[in-house]
This record gives sequence, C-alpha cells and structure tokens, in this order.
Amino acid sequence: MSEIPFMPKATAVWLVENTTLTFRQIAKFCNLHELEVKGIADGDVAKGIKAYNPIIAGQLSREEINSCSQNPEKDLNLTQRNEFVEVKERKKPKYTPLSKRQDRPDAILWLVKNYPELMDSQISKLVGSTKGTVSLIRKRSYWNFSNLKAKDPVILALCSQEQFEKALAKAKRRVEREKKEKIKKEKLEKKLNPESEETL
Repeated sequence: MSEIPFMPKATAVWLVENTTLTFRQIAKFCNLHELEVKGIADGDVAKGIKAYNPIIAGQLSREEINSCSQNPEKDLNLTQRNEFVEVKERKKPKYTPLSKRQDRPDAILWLVKNYPELMDSQISKLVGSTKGTVSLIRKRSYWNFSNLKAKDPVILALCSQEQFEKALAKAKRRVEREKKEKIKKEKLEKKLNPESEETL
C-alpha cells in the first residue's frame, strides 16, 4: 500500500478495540506486522497509545469496515489522506462498532460516577453490558478498574441522548417515589410506636 493511515499504530488500537476485522486486515491497512496487531489485542503492545478513530478522521468509511468485516479476505482501502485532521473526541461518531470492549466499561464508570441514581439494570441496558459488570464497576472491584477512564456513552454512540434522558428521568422518579415511601413509613412507625421517640 502506497499510503498508510495517519497515526497507524493508534488507528490499529482503535480497529482492534472497536471492530471484528482480522489481525491480517488491520496489519495490512496500518502497515504493521500481524504479530504486532495480535500484541495490541493481547494488551502487550501499544499500552500507552490512545485509540485514534479513522472514521472521524475521514480515512475509513463505515461501509468499508462492514464490508471487510464480512469478508476476511478483503483489504481495507484508505478513503483519503487528511493532513489537517482535528481529533474531536466529543463529536458523536457516525459508526457504532460491533465490538466495544473498552468503551462499555468506561461508559459504565461515567454513568456510575455522574448518575448514581441509575440502577444497574438501566446502565447495562444503555451501554449493552451485563448487570454483573455494572455492579463490579460500582463496587470498584472490576478487574481492570484502575485503567478505566470515564466517558460519556452518548459521545461513544453506545446510546442516544434520548435513551439516556429517558433512563435518567425514570431513575429520578423512582428516587422521589422511594423518598415519599420512606417518609410515609417513618410517619406510620411514629404513630404505631409513639414511645420509641421518648426512649431515643
């Protein structure tokens, strides 16, 4: 290939984490050795390199990735060489990858930290993960917790803004309902056990 993508190793990291492309396809596209790509997947290579999204950069199209994912023998083609690439991580990607191994835990951490009122089941539904994983991250006992970086699931295209807002509104209604029920229960207990206040 006469041209290689901008930031080839960072691009390879993104492709490994976010697509079902073969190591051979990724290696050829990024001008890397296949074993190097396998090392990235195993976590032995490119540990400190931040994943670089070639779709946002305009170097690969969603259709190209889908086509090559379905045909392991097909090679990826560089869409264009953009010398003036601006990496805007806050921009919503156009492509929702099949596999988001790292994005899901990062998104869970963001939701748990910023919106603790969301139930584990709601978070798992929003990001497409399991309740067990959400629970482990909430308890800070997830196996890779120290390496997680909180990221907005809407930005990562794991869910839409509308889905997120609906889940949040539902959680807030539940919290308000629980507060009212707790107050009601406390009032009832005081009526039934007026002497309990005197003993306190």
